[in-house]
Amino acid sequence: MNRLEFRKLPQLSYPVNEAFNTLSTNVSFLGRDIKKIMLTSSHASEGKSFTSLTLCRKLAERGKRVVLVDTDLRRSMITTVYGVQFAPGSKKQGLSHYLAGIAEKEEVLFHTNVPGMDFIPMGHELLNPIPLLSSERFQNLLDGLAEEYDYVIVDAAPVGVVIDAAEIAKVCDGILLVVSYNQVHRQELIDAKNQLEQTGCPILGTILNQVDYEGFANKKYYYKSHYSSYYKAYEKEAEEKKS
Repeated sequence: MNRLEFRKLPQLSYPVNEAFNTLSTNVSFLGRDIKKIMLTSSHASEGKSFTSLTLCRKLAERGKRVVLVDTDLRRSMITTVYGVQFAPGSKKQGLSHYLAGIAEKEEVLFHTNVPGMDFIPMGHELLNPIPLLSSERFQNLLDGLAEEYDYVIVDAAPVGVVIDAAEIAKVCDGILLVVSYNQVHRQELIDAKNQLEQTGCPILGTILNQVDYEGFANKKYYYKSHYSSYYKAYEKEAEEKKS
């Protein structure tokens, strides 16, 4: 299989790391029938791709075989933001090449530097990917991956911006909606929820992202004072180890 590396994997602070440990645990409790999970958001810059990638990392740490599929064919963030670098000899092909019939699955599926996690990059950006995303070839791809992996995590475009996510949801087992804290209006969430519900794919839950943990700790909303001190000590220890 081809190989690539994520050269800019994000470093997780203690509270973020714990939040994703909880998320991966909750996902593992969803049952064996929930394998193809799509992540989307109301609009751009809510941290959807960060959440997709980090969830995959955490599931892989739990010993699960995971594949991340980048279906944001209009404007992918994963490849650029996280420094995807293809290994020498690997063709720079991805999902768009496969859906167009230019490449086969084995040519667009990559091992990564995250043990237990494989990745299908987007390929080329497309102005209108709907015909490809609504094709039988796309459904067959996800179904085939679900037979090989414990989880297929699908990073989709924001549902409040383009219709792509609603189309992708039709062939997934469940949806996780990423919501940026204090940046999304209530009506935007309602509109996103209504649109996703029309696909027939169940919404498994929402993920509140970009939370000011320091603010929560000070106000004692989510963390008591000793927990706040604990994760600060954890971060300090991590910094000392780096130096």
